[in-house]
Amino acid sequence: MAEGGEDARRRAAVAEYRKKLLSCRELEARAKTGRENQKNAKKDLEKTEEDLKALQSVGQIIGEVLRPLDKERFIGKASSGPRYVVACRSKVDKEKLIAGTRVVLDMTTLTIMRTLPREVDPVVYNMLHEDPGNVSYSSVGGLSDQIRELRESIELPLMNPELFLRVGIKPPKGVLLYGPPGTGKTLLARAIASNIDANFLKIVSSAIIDKYIGESARLIREMFNYAREHHCISHASFSWMKSMPLVAEDLARAQVLIVRFRGH
Repeated sequence: MAEGGEDARRRAAVAEYRKKLLSCRELEARAKTGRENQKNAKKDLEKTEEDLKALQSVGQIIGEVLRPLDKERFIGKASSGPRYVVACRSKVDKEKLIAGTRVVLDMTTLTIMRTLPREVDPVVYNMLHEDPGNVSYSSVGGLSDQIRELRESIELPLMNPELFLRVGIKPPKGVLLYGPPGTGKTLLARAIASNIDANFLKIVSSAIIDKYIGESARLIREMFNYAREHHCISHASFSWMKSMPLVAEDLARAQVLIVRFRGH
């Protein structure tokens, strides 16, 4: 009888332990679900607070830095209006605040809140839609001299600049491909852009001609600034064949290499 009673108590204790274990696991699952719900609710609360701040906040002004006064103050102006001496937010990198930098100004204090990328004219941006394709130098025949000149003046300074520093030679600031149509200028420009993994900026002369004085010059400046900042190979088609000898001396003074392509 004593042994039977002991077995009954043992079975009852095991059953009670299993019941408590299942209850504990159920509570753990509920706690885990509660923590996940709390985490999601916290995210929703933060998003709601950000939306409320966005609705209650005052708009900001887009301006431009004219020049720095000292380490903390800058001369700037809004898109329309007088010039101001403005301060800068502590989180903004002051090294980037050079002349011409687009910035966001606080509406009340005119403090520089953050920097903006350079404004790109839509005409210049649309020039990037041209894909140079996968063109190799072997696809260009009969232009070995021109290929050698272009690789030495464009590819080598970009891929191995230490060679020019070691020798003390300055690479040309630009290269002008000069020759009649159908002599491989465009194909060679595509090959260079493909081999050095650069953007290909195709420019048509009719796209930059404007009836208003100064607009064409402004567009050309923006085009070259964009190409300089975004590692672009620019290819433009212009009718300068007759006036080429007149500007050759000016191009040489500007350290621009002229590569001539002869007709067949």
